[in-house]
Amino acid sequence: MREAARRFEAQMLGQMLQPMFATADLSRSRFGGGTGEAQWQPMLVDAFAQAASRRGGFGIADAVYREMLRVQSARSTRGNPAP
Repeated sequence: MREAARRFEAQMLGQMLQPMFATADLSRSRFGGGTGEAQWQPMLVDAFAQAASRRGGFGIADAVYREMLRVQSARSTRGNPAP
């Protein structure tokens, strides 16, 4: 569950970073922009998000993990098996 929460945070961070990269002027970047750079940009954003999440992120993974534990505990208390 902890890994699932971390992956969720990484995905959310990637979604937050996308607009920042979408508005960047690639023609002024180190590699000069172009189609190739635009095609690889989503992978770069994903790599940044994964790295940030692995290094602790913004605490979203911890909050999601705690909520997952709470739901699991509530289900087991009621006698409902987890899916």
